[in-house]
Amino acid sequence: MRTSKSQRGFSLLELLVASSIGLIVLLAMTSLFKTGMDTTFTVTQRAETQQNMRAAIELITKDLSLAGAGLPSGGVQLVTGGTVSKFGCNQTGTCYIPGGTFPNSGAGGPNYMYGIIPGFNVGVEAGAVITSAPGQINSSITAISCDYNFPLNNFTFTFPTATSSAVAVINLGATPNNILAPGGLNVGDLLLFTVSTPGNGKTATGTSLVQNAAVVAEITGIPNANSLSFNAGDALNLNQTGGGTANNIATVAAAAAGAGAETSVCRLNAVSYFLEVPAAGGTVQTPRLMRQVNGLNAVPVADNIINLQFTYDIIDSVTGKVVANQQDPIGAGESPSLIQKVNVWIMGSSLTPEGKKSQSMYLATSVSARDMSFCNSYSSNGVACQ
Repeated sequence: MRTSKSQRGFSLLELLVASSIGLIVLLAMTSLFKTGMDTTFTVTQRAETQQNMRAAIELITKDLSLAGAGLPSGGVQLVTGGTVSKFGCNQTGTCYIPGGTFPNSGAGGPNYMYGIIPGFNVGVEAGAVITSAPGQINSSITAISCDYNFPLNNFTFTFPTATSSAVAVINLGATPNNILAPGGLNVGDLLLFTVSTPGNGKTATGTSLVQNAAVVAEITGIPNANSLSFNAGDALNLNQTGGGTANNIATVAAAAAGAGAETSVCRLNAVSYFLEVPAAGGTVQTPRLMRQVNGLNAVPVADNIINLQFTYDIIDSVTGKVVANQQDPIGAGESPSLIQKVNVWIMGSSLTPEGKKSQSMYLATSVSARDMSFCNSYSSNGVACQ
């Protein structure tokens, strides 16, 4: 007969202990995996946010480093005897920067174009509120310079009427040979006309030239590749022709008609940076940084930018000393032409703004402004700036 042998199995206590140990190991692995995934998500969010802000701040730095290039020392007097000219507006009448008008120049009156125009606490289109922005200080900035990417020294400009210009090509073999060439002129672009007339001094090559007029006008029409229109009623209010107005396109036409007069022209880039809070489908979207040039439409530069601030190191025209981190130089009575350095702060937010996954960070930089003016610290009458 067969004999049976008893074999011991797992007891209930052993099963409970083994199951508990397995669950602990599984929970530890799950927790480790979740921690790794959260860390990866956080690092990715921060990297995307930082990359977004770096692209924005590099573009701002580029435009600020060019500010004042090609402008007369101290800036340009715009049209006088009329209403104040504007910047930061497109051709349909949308003005992106609240109160975006050119500032005063002291004794010269309003309508003065500087290489850098600060916009303290007016950095959000339509004055919208960005609740996530700390302190609610959002500023705009406008940098103005000549555009040398599309040079106009290959063209001659004559003025058959007080509100139009005929354009002729000097050398058809040169580039560009057409004002409508790729990257060429557009309705809404600004042109700086500088007319020089013969002076009394002599140079090695003949009679010296004295600047007679420097006028900024907005293109309102391009009938063909050989003509431009500068009609009144333009979006930026630069082409005023009413009674008593001066330093407009009619001034250029009159000065250019003088004997021996020479006219030089450059396209200006008046670049404004500000924040926009777009609305789509009835819901408010996250803010974004916008860039607007001359009288053209604004274009987005970077998404999820919630704070934009600028301060300025500027020369005090009375003491001749540099005042650092001035937030509102125009409000403090300082001339923007005396700005020596621009300090930029940008705050970006991650694409996932809810809960603990939200990431926000600052990027900051400083841009040394070119010498847009001259200050004589050794003047016998005190510090003289122009």
